[in-house]
Amino acid sequence: MFLTIVSFFLLLGLLIFFHELGHYLVARRNGIEVEEFGVFGFPPRLIKLFTYDGTVFTINAIPFGAFVRMKGEDMADSRPGSFNAARKRGRVLTLLAGPAMNLLLAVVFSIASVFSGFPAGAAHPQLDEVAPGTQLMGVDLEPNDTLIRFNGQPVYIDVSSGELLQPKRRTPMAPEEAGTLAVLRGDVLHRLQVPFAARDDLKGLLEEVGVQPALHTQVTLVAPDSPAEMAGMLPGDIFYAVNGEVVTADRGLGEIVRSHLGETITVTMLRGDALYSRDVLARQNPPSGQGAIGVGISGNVMLVTLPFFSSIWQGIVGIVDYVQAVIALPVMLISGQLAPQDAALSGPVGIAQLVGGAVSATADTGLWFPVWQLAAIISAGLAIANLLPIPALDGGRLLFIFVELLRGRRIAPEKEGVIHLVGFVLLLGLMVVITINDIRSGPQGIDWSQLLGP
Repeated sequence: MFLTIVSFFLLLGLLIFFHELGHYLVARRNGIEVEEFGVFGFPPRLIKLFTYDGTVFTINAIPFGAFVRMKGEDMADSRPGSFNAARKRGRVLTLLAGPAMNLLLAVVFSIASVFSGFPAGAAHPQLDEVAPGTQLMGVDLEPNDTLIRFNGQPVYIDVSSGELLQPKRRTPMAPEEAGTLAVLRGDVLHRLQVPFAARDDLKGLLEEVGVQPALHTQVTLVAPDSPAEMAGMLPGDIFYAVNGEVVTADRGLGEIVRSHLGETITVTMLRGDALYSRDVLARQNPPSGQGAIGVGISGNVMLVTLPFFSSIWQGIVGIVDYVQAVIALPVMLISGQLAPQDAALSGPVGIAQLVGGAVSATADTGLWFPVWQLAAIISAGLAIANLLPIPALDGGRLLFIFVELLRGRRIAPEKEGVIHLVGFVLLLGLMVVITINDIRSGPQGIDWSQLLGP
């Protein structure tokens, strides 16, 4: 509990500090005076740190976030140097600077999470465009060869992109595997000797031949008295093929099995370094929750790293995808694509539980991905939330400037201030409701052990 509380206040305090720092820097750039910068907490004031360029920097008693108090921000104060007296462009940029800082921070955290090692859907590459006589690193290759290990290390590609992955955790190499390429050919694992001069060129090898992901779907559980149990399947076994058709990302296990319901099918599985085949019945009416052959399955998730520039790009793409998904939520709710309970909001209690879980996962595993990834998500969430057109938020203030642009004159600052005050009170009420719901819903968390893979 102590770790959860401390980590929550530290993380959220850091994110809000940078949000307010964005407001401060751009406000000063546009001639807006900042009377106080509470670098930590909300009033009442505990410590006056120093005064710089007319701004008092303080530490405050309520240990939640930070704040910037600009001259005349919420009052009918239009004197030179006040927020109200600034030009529209200056006010817009100042309001956007806070969310922009959070988005920038989200990108930084997302990139850090990729650099630290991130979970990716991993599969072994199966060669599907190999001409007769093709060699890879001096090794003769055949169509449908599946690369398993190189120099004792597993060979994985990303299920989605096909890009070569570098496992975060290295596998101890047996002496006999040095300089070898382990290839699954037919139903036999071959260990092929690689010429010394070509032993570091696996990436170049894969770029010269066509590959598809294979050996991605693994058994997580076997239902009692099911065809899978009678066939001797075990958790950890990996599906290779069904009736000779390789299980791939494009045509998954479920799709293949459904095309043979009511039939006895032959499944080919990988267990350790050996393949085995079994005949199982694909039931048309299996017991609830068992599936046609009676196995639970999941994709093979590995903790991997990427080359330097690929990591940067992956981090940027990851946070852009998240922002797009959050923006799409209202449309999905209205259209019925998403149930309201599946899009439940989290308040301070729920977020604190998530942060505590991420910090605990990092402490237990020594892996920083949970902390960096959650920090990126929360920072991006803060940016999006603050841009909502709700009074008291940055988006609400931007809405007033937009109305001012349409009307040709602004709404009286004193009236705008009252509206923002009412909006702030309503937001506090909503926060109380969400917090009560968080408490009633019980502990919230992410199964980091499943995400991080073996």
